[in-house]
Amino acid sequence: MKRINILDDNTSNKIAAGEVVERPSSVVKELVENSIDANSKNIIVEIENGGETLIKVIDDGDGIHPEDISKAFLPHATSKIKTVEDIYSISTLGFRGEALPSIASVSKTLLKSKPRDVETGNEISITGGNIDYITESGVNYGTTIEVRDIFYNVPARKKFLKSSSREAALINDIITRIAISNPDISFTLTANGKKMLNTYGNGKIEDVIRNIYGKTILDNVTYFQGANDTLTIHGYIGSEEISRGSRNNQSIYINGRYIKNKTITAAVETAFKSFATVNKYPFFIINVETYPEFVDVNIHPTKAEVKFKDERELFKIIFDTVHNKLKENVRSSFMEDEINRDSEEKLENLSFSLEYEKQANAATERASYFKNTYYEEPSVIVEVKIPVDLKNDVAKEEDNGDFKEIIEDVKDEISEPSSSINEDTSKVTYESRVQSTPKIPPLNVIGQFNKTYILCEYADTLYVIDQHAAHEKYLFEKYYKDIKNRHVEIQPLLIPSIIQLTLDDYVYYEDNMEIFKNAGFVIEPFGINTVSVKEVPYFLGKLDPKGLFLSILDNLKNLGTGQTIEVKYNRIATLSCKSAVKANNELTIEEMKSLVNDMREMEDPYHCPHGRPTIIKLTNYELEKRFRRIT
Repeated sequence: MKRINILDDNTSNKIAAGEVVERPSSVVKELVENSIDANSKNIIVEIENGGETLIKVIDDGDGIHPEDISKAFLPHATSKIKTVEDIYSISTLGFRGEALPSIASVSKTLLKSKPRDVETGNEISITGGNIDYITESGVNYGTTIEVRDIFYNVPARKKFLKSSSREAALINDIITRIAISNPDISFTLTANGKKMLNTYGNGKIEDVIRNIYGKTILDNVTYFQGANDTLTIHGYIGSEEISRGSRNNQSIYINGRYIKNKTITAAVETAFKSFATVNKYPFFIINVETYPEFVDVNIHPTKAEVKFKDERELFKIIFDTVHNKLKENVRSSFMEDEINRDSEEKLENLSFSLEYEKQANAATERASYFKNTYYEEPSVIVEVKIPVDLKNDVAKEEDNGDFKEIIEDVKDEISEPSSSINEDTSKVTYESRVQSTPKIPPLNVIGQFNKTYILCEYADTLYVIDQHAAHEKYLFEKYYKDIKNRHVEIQPLLIPSIIQLTLDDYVYYEDNMEIFKNAGFVIEPFGINTVSVKEVPYFLGKLDPKGLFLSILDNLKNLGTGQTIEVKYNRIATLSCKSAVKANNELTIEEMKSLVNDMREMEDPYHCPHGRPTIIKLTNYELEKRFRRIT
């Protein structure tokens, strides 16, 4: 029979650290939240090697009393609550008293602190949960804590950490989330001596959004707010232009605490989809404020998940507020056009009235002159001058040979691919066509139905082809093979597309840089977390290099880590389907024959990349049975 053992403090602290300290970003979150609870106005975070080597947090907050500096690292030691009743009215970010002892048990920690009303600060050093020394130290007011060599004594945990750049991206992400909910605090993040983030702390959340996400995001967000008896919500919802294929640009806060909540996310996305045609996730920032007793934040050590007293009420107020705001935006956009049109009409009427009045006055003067001279009253003729048609003049000005040559040159540069990853593409394409085995018989095209379906016949069978699905599959297979064979046709952009990324997005791009290169992109770095797209795949119809690049990046992020290169190529190739011929497009017989011939050489001509059928067949027996010619 096995006996029950009581674990020592060192072992129990390491076990507890597994819940609170998952990775370096968890350490940064806990330390920064402590600084916020200490009423800091300036918080500086410095990391090295993604936080594995060093995490340093400096604040100008209240500091720790000299007599309490050793207590701070004891399990369940906290200044946030005193009794069990305080748990039901928590107004601070931290309260469990687990973070500091958990961090100190798996790292080498040095803390210096000095309150404003104390002359000398104190310093404490802890290695693996054991106190090395406590001494007085000459430091500025506030607290400075250094965490070095995280998980040095738990190698099993350390080997599960991601690359340094990925861990740094996770730290940057959590700092940006916290900065959004605290615009009155200045945050500075430095990674390996390079400044990654700096907010002003002027209390303006718009400045924080612009600093983090850029001007384009700020220009495409709308502020909303709503309230009922127990809840107050406010935040920003983005337009379709800045929607993404992942939920990375969504931030939810409850009483200033960054959380993740499916109910709130579903409420915002449901309201957004009522007015959006894109199948993407909206950008939004939402703050929910309620009484502390109506929300439970003590259901997980990381405090990232919370429970609300009434989630139905929460869903309703968020949905109604966001939905009404978006409806108001749509209405105002139409009314704005109507107002502008009314203003233009009024301006035209005013101009006409003034011209009419001027001509009438001139006619009256002429009539008066003739009356005085010839003693007879002629009829009054009012002349209204009509402006000359400017179209003819513009056409004459544009009828210029030099101007036409410039237009043709630009068209040629845009429409013709200038280079290729493999110059001998025609040879590869020819060989692949020769070696391929037809998957469908040689069909005879007999027409098009409803500008959507191609009708073909062979022997005693009628074939119906979905032109959009078939063309999708053709483009998909062609682009997928081109990527694998490294001979994607590419075209240069007249003006390179400059794309500013978040640190998280930039890290994903760096990890998949070779994938983008093989897919036909020529991309160069352009400053901090910014890239310059100079050449793109030729399969694009209307050029949208930024949208294509971000779509590929979102797809790769949604795949997660551990996926093979073939899976990533497959996901990228599906984007070529956007340039496929659409339904309700009238095709000529030659175009239909060309598409049907291309289908014969496909690897799988029977299904589109999304799994829908591309071709169905009806035998003569089935038709005669439908017409009851046979029984």
